[in-house]
Amino acid sequence: MKTVNQPVMKKDAMALVTGKPVFMDDKVPDDCLIVKVLRSPHANAEITSIETKFAEKVPGIEAVYTWEDVPDQRFTMAGQTYPEASPYDRLILDRHVRYVGDPVAIVAGENEACVDQALKMLRVEYKVLPAILDLHKAKDQLPLVHPEDSWKALCQVGADNKRNLCASGESHHGDVDQVLADCDVVVDHVYHTKANQQAMMETFRTYCCMDEYGRLNVLSSTQIVFHVRRILSNALGIPKSKIRVAKPRIGGGFGAKQTVVSEVFPAFVTWKTGKPSKMIFTREESQIASSPRHEMEVHVKVGADKDGKIRAIDLYTLSNTGAYGEHGPTTVGLSGHKSIPLYGTPEAHRFVYDVVYTNTMSAGAYRGYGATQGIFALESAVNELSAKLGIDPVRMREINMVREGQVMPAYYGEKTESCALDRCVERARQMIGWDEKYPCKDMGNGKVRSVGMAMAMQGSGISGVDVGSATIKLNEDGIYTLLIGAADMGTGCDTTLAQIAAECLNCDLDDITVVGADTDTSPYDSGSYASSTAYVTGKAVEKACRKLEERIIHQGAKMLELPEEELIFDGKYVCHEGLDRKVSLQEIGTASMCGNPDALQVTESNSQKKSPPPFMAGMVEIELDKETGHVEILDYVAVVDCGTPLNPNLARVQTEGGIVQGIGMALYEDIQYTDKGQMKNNSFMQYKIPTRLDMGRIRVEFESSYEETGPFGAKSIGEIVINTPSPALAHAIYNATGIWFRELPITSEKIAMGLLEKE
Repeated sequence: MKTVNQPVMKKDAMALVTGKPVFMDDKVPDDCLIVKVLRSPHANAEITSIETKFAEKVPGIEAVYTWEDVPDQRFTMAGQTYPEASPYDRLILDRHVRYVGDPVAIVAGENEACVDQALKMLRVEYKVLPAILDLHKAKDQLPLVHPEDSWKALCQVGADNKRNLCASGESHHGDVDQVLADCDVVVDHVYHTKANQQAMMETFRTYCCMDEYGRLNVLSSTQIVFHVRRILSNALGIPKSKIRVAKPRIGGGFGAKQTVVSEVFPAFVTWKTGKPSKMIFTREESQIASSPRHEMEVHVKVGADKDGKIRAIDLYTLSNTGAYGEHGPTTVGLSGHKSIPLYGTPEAHRFVYDVVYTNTMSAGAYRGYGATQGIFALESAVNELSAKLGIDPVRMREINMVREGQVMPAYYGEKTESCALDRCVERARQMIGWDEKYPCKDMGNGKVRSVGMAMAMQGSGISGVDVGSATIKLNEDGIYTLLIGAADMGTGCDTTLAQIAAECLNCDLDDITVVGADTDTSPYDSGSYASSTAYVTGKAVEKACRKLEERIIHQGAKMLELPEEELIFDGKYVCHEGLDRKVSLQEIGTASMCGNPDALQVTESNSQKKSPPPFMAGMVEIELDKETGHVEILDYVAVVDCGTPLNPNLARVQTEGGIVQGIGMALYEDIQYTDKGQMKNNSFMQYKIPTRLDMGRIRVEFESSYEETGPFGAKSIGEIVINTPSPALAHAIYNATGIWFRELPITSEKIAMGLLEKE
């Protein structure tokens, strides 16, 4: 292949590294209104009164809005395909505030100084209510986080606001209890993962203005332009046709911007005042009032015979959606459906879950989307099972892992048509030197070196739901324009989708101009999430380009006055090799603009009935100081099966970035609340994420399979890469200390205290 599977540079690379004005705040005028919100100091309270007259008198203040000024129509901020699985439980401003940080009032003014002054002059009286901060104390308990009758769920997801339930459900195959009772060995433990912040460099931000046609124009750092349009329509109570949403370059999202965190507030201000406005979250706001990973507690039972064959897996997930239900019903499913299918031997499995409301910050989408939590639990349990049986963990995987051609009952009954997981594990074993280093080596200076491992899988879009689309058109100069609705948030999808187009049309990458994403000009696309862009939208690009090639040949045949079936298109000419006659692409493009009834433009959509999983093996070598508990990562090897890597360089940096985020989740990132529901970690001084010095050496390789339903054999890679570090590191720490840590993060303090207790 000329373009696909080649390590070409990102199309926007030079603009980014040279500091060109490409992000939202670079592109908006200086004279727009500044929008901020006053936030609740209480975890659960009812507003009894708000005095706004003093704030309104501050010079420069345009407007102050309270719960009395906004539409009384509930909606969800979750960026999901309609009808959303997430319940409609939000108002733009609500009289009932449900977590510390919940919006109380909107203030808009000419500059930041006057808005900050006005916020201080708002006088709010609250009736403070009892709060639920512990996910264990929420289900079927009082108080109710959402007692209102206007709460509603559009989908049957087991939600019941009168039980503090955002979702609940069960799936199973075979008789788990009977098989577990017949197993030689059963591991039965509970694993706990806390909320994690995506911590993207660019915080949430949105600019809004009215255009000359009376339409609300929204420029936002978002992954989901079409979903934003629908959500704003629901929130503001105006037709979607009155709203246009576009995105600039995005300074990172990782799922955080799959939720409409900032958009509704400036949109409301601009719609009410008619004036341009913008809202930019501070880092503190991004920490305390955003859309972090769901806290989950996963109870795992794994049963096996004495030879190491896993016979049954039983998994119960309790998920904390926080004060609102964004992504609550959907993330929880991945904790079981993307972990249990890693193993092909079980005779029975059961997966049960509950998602509860609490008075903590609302959770949302974060890379891995529930699979990360479930894989930490199950892979840790399998490593514990290996230790209990005295079987090498790599050998344990060789006995039990899913293989190509197997049906996966826990993965919606899909069959693995492309799976190189066995080769991934074997290659990682060779790269890390597993046989020489497992389980550990005492260095004789109070430090121990050890290794740990884990496997992972994810999906490639949401089967039967996600829609990817592409429009490709030929211009008169022989250059193509590719219009997409998917959002490049730093992943490089503008480049990889252009690579697919260039490969199909047999042209240079520079001959493809990419435009996106804009609800007025882009074809409908669900957006960039659920690891869907390469697989779902990529196939739409391929389909569109194949059809455009047919139209180019058709136009060339008319110009040459020859039958289409006798002509070929080589990327530059439509030609008849036998007659040595040809017409250039530029001539075809120019001719199509005069007296031509056939448009050289094609739009194609794509939605798949399956979601072929990518697979990954991750192995880590650490050095652990037994006196301080400090863990230093020496070497992390990752081998990924993402089908055909569309761009090996971009796939590699995606993998490296995901591994570093997984390291942060495993060792450092620790969300903590006071007993009154106030978050302690409201800045990067308190919320620790790994730096370059914490990463160690990361090595990435690919073991390609070929997925026939994907573009040029590709599957996804965006999310799977975050899933192996936490179980692999927990395993390595056990091998160094003899202690299993079943709650993340595994901090140095926990390790040191654990070793003291052990002694």
